[in-house]
Amino acid sequence: MRYFIELSYNGKAYHGWQLQKNAHSIQQEFNNALEVIFKQKIETVGSGRTDSGVHALQQVCHLDLEQPVDVQKSLYRLNSLLPNDIAVKRMFKVPDSAHARFDAISRSYRYFITTVKNPFETETSYYFSKQISMQHMNEAATVLLGEQNFKSFCKKKSSADHYVCTINHASWQVDNDRYCFYVSANRFLRGMVRALVGTLLDVGTGKISIDQFKTVIAAQDRRKAGRAAPAQGLFLTEVVYPDQILTNY
Repeated sequence: MRYFIELSYNGKAYHGWQLQKNAHSIQQEFNNALEVIFKQKIETVGSGRTDSGVHALQQVCHLDLEQPVDVQKSLYRLNSLLPNDIAVKRMFKVPDSAHARFDAISRSYRYFITTVKNPFETETSYYFSKQISMQHMNEAATVLLGEQNFKSFCKKKSSADHYVCTINHASWQVDNDRYCFYVSANRFLRGMVRALVGTLLDVGTGKISIDQFKTVIAAQDRRKAGRAAPAQGLFLTEVVYPDQILTNY
């Protein structure tokens, strides 16, 4: 029987979501807890990977269990067993054919920047003290909309079979001394959001123009884009699925 589980985590202490040899991952920690609770070998499949140090407000994974389970009791036991930086939010039965990664319609991320040094936000935002033009960054963000090749913003060692993504929304918002970049797309490449933020900051600080930003996209060359923004400001915030999968959601 297949179940979807929604969880959130602070990624500071982990080398990302994905299982890795000789590295502490969220998926490994989660799988270990699931095996204790359900007393069977567990293999989870996530909606996508998050890199080392990246957080999630809503990550989704699926797993197969031999027998139906009491969802509320399972959630309570999982949260009791998991470390404080990982929390399970929801669990629900789905069709056996449902797939956490391949059935996702869209994924959304937020990247947080603070312009004032704040010791309480060092784990969840990027302190950036330079003057930024929000107008220029939002103008550049509109250039990202639609279906395009985003190879310029993909990690060089990516195993992606293609680099085309469709970005549905991209914009910057301001709340006093805190900036937030919100982006939603059908798929993302490895390191894509952090590379986008780093390059948009180049626009915002006047290092490159909007026309040059367009040239960066067209180049399909990671070396042409800006540096990746630090991991701690990035959150996976939403994963959307077709209604027929979420009948019990």
